[in-house]
Amino acid sequence: MSEKSLLDANLIPRTVKRVFDQRAEERHDMESETAVMTIRGHAHVVRLANISSAGAMVIFKGVPHIGEQVSLQLLDHGEQTAYVRWVRDGRIGINFAEELGR
Repeated sequence: MSEKSLLDANLIPRTVKRVFDQRAEERHDMESETAVMTIRGHAHVVRLANISSAGAMVIFKGVPHIGEQVSLQLLDHGEQTAYVRWVRDGRIGINFAEELGR
């Protein structure tokens, strides 16, 4: 999806909650950890809700576009290119362009 996409969680409501988790990778709670997310050329200090080898849930009050490219500077893994996959209630889900090595 292009960076010019205007889709966000307000346009694609989730009417049914997940009954089970279909993601294969293990997620680690990171509520006390911070990172620096760069979006549209501006750096923001953000809190991490959780992280896996494939992506992260980031607490961020801005509303990025679904599919938009961001970078996430992680203490243990350096700068990671990622893409926004969902936006909801001050949280965003991102997928890393390359899987993290743990």
